[in-house]
Amino acid sequence: MTDREGLQDIDYHALAEFRYQIRRFLRFSEEVAREAELEPRQHQLMLAVKGADLGEAPHIGYLAEKLQVRHHSAVELVDRLAKRGLVQRIRDRLDRREVHVRLTARGERTLAALTLHTSAELRSAAPALVRSLRRVMAGLQGNHHIQRRPASAAKADLHAHSQARPSRGKDSNSVRAD
Repeated sequence: MTDREGLQDIDYHALAEFRYQIRRFLRFSEEVAREAELEPRQHQLMLAVKGADLGEAPHIGYLAEKLQVRHHSAVELVDRLAKRGLVQRIRDRLDRREVHVRLTARGERTLAALTLHTSAELRSAAPALVRSLRRVMAGLQGNHHIQRRPASAAKADLHAHSQARPSRGKDSNSVRAD
């Protein structure tokens, strides 16, 4: 069946499966981080520090972008990791206002251990992830008539659809999940 946007049920199925496979890996990674007494975002920040351009200590703005969080949230994550001795702050030589972040030796060891666990899981999950991504891409490539729209337009549509929903009062046919 095709909806008014030109998407077929198989497109939704492929996308749902892909998101499921991503979520499975992320859940595993989050559990490994928690077992190491880290919050998942702390682990992600440490990985972003280590994965920054070779030889470069990333600045807070870079880390905020990589984690898709606000600047102050990245600062808070760095604060917590610094208190635990996993990262250190370094002032920029030219602009003293700029703060860069590096892993400490302890942070390097912790991240290496986490990466070994998550890499093994990723190797195991990779075939399903790749297979589901290929199905999503095949659906997108088969739907040439669907125009890619800017994210702002998609957000506006979502907002309009959410405003047009019927009320969920007592007379509604909605099902309550208590």
